[in-house]
Parts: sequence; C-alpha cells; structure tokens
Amino acid sequence: MATVTLKGNPIHTSGELPTKGTQAPDFRLTRGNLEDVSLRSFAGQRKILTVNPSFGTSVCRATTRRFNEQAARLNNTVVLAVTADLPFAQSGFCEAEGLSNVVPLSLMRNRDFGRDYGLLLVDGPFEGLLARAVIVLDEHDRVVYTELVPEIANEPDYASVFAALGA
Repeated sequence: MATVTLKGNPIHTSGELPTKGTQAPDFRLTRGNLEDVSLRSFAGQRKILTVNPSFGTSVCRATTRRFNEQAARLNNTVVLAVTADLPFAQSGFCEAEGLSNVVPLSLMRNRDFGRDYGLLLVDGPFEGLLARAVIVLDEHDRVVYTELVPEIANEPDYASVFAALGA
C-alpha cells in the first residue's frame, strides 16, 4: 500500500507500482468503441500508461493534452490514457479537444488494472478511482519507468518520462 495526498490529505492505494525491470501485469480495459484491449493489443510498441483519476479534473485534462502533444514526436510508442471514466466520456473529451495521439482506456468492465498496478484508491474522496501515475513499458512489456505522483493535484514529471524513452 502506498500513500499519496489530495491537497495535502493522505490517501492510500491498493498496493505498489510494478518494479522497474519486471514484466508488466496484463490488463483488460475498454476503448471508446466498447472493444476490450490488453497489452497484447499493443504488441511490439513501447507504451506510456498515463493513469489519472478522471478526465473531469483540470489536472487530468492537462496531463492528457501534454502526452498527446509529445506522442506525435515518439517513434514506435503508444500513449494509453487510463481512467475510471466511462468510455463515452473519455472519447467525448478526446474528440472535443482534438486529442488523436492518445488511446483513452476505461476500467468500466474490469477494475483489476487498478489493483494489479497498485493504483486503486482505497479511501478518501476519490475512493474507487485511480491514483495519478505514469508507467513506461518497453516493446516487450517490461517496466522501464514508474512514477506515482505524490500529490494527486499535481502533474507528473514529464522530463523523466521522456528521458526514460530516450526522447
């Protein structure tokens, strides 16, 4: 169990992020067209998993915009934007913002992602949502970088994420 804060108040997660160098846990998440996807759906690509509580918050929207902007410059890399929002809301946000370089994915049908990646919030006002984090995987789904953002109201360390990709 890890601890993050929301405006200085402690909140606990369901576990710990996967360790650098380990194989990432597989997942089943839902796209906007209601298709379920897994790590195999993005085989052979590097992956940035940008995990956020909800696109309904300004920080989550800003984070997704920033990764969308940077994704266009990255070779063989897909950005997966994971939230607990319904796929329809995710797609609506991305379409309205013109965000075509991120793949929004929802926990709608399966919350195992939150538990397996140690990111499900287990208390506080965001209980049941996901903590803000970034996980970078190589082409073989090995973890090369993780960041659990200590304060949910803050954005991640973008420079370290892109440095882990050699960008």
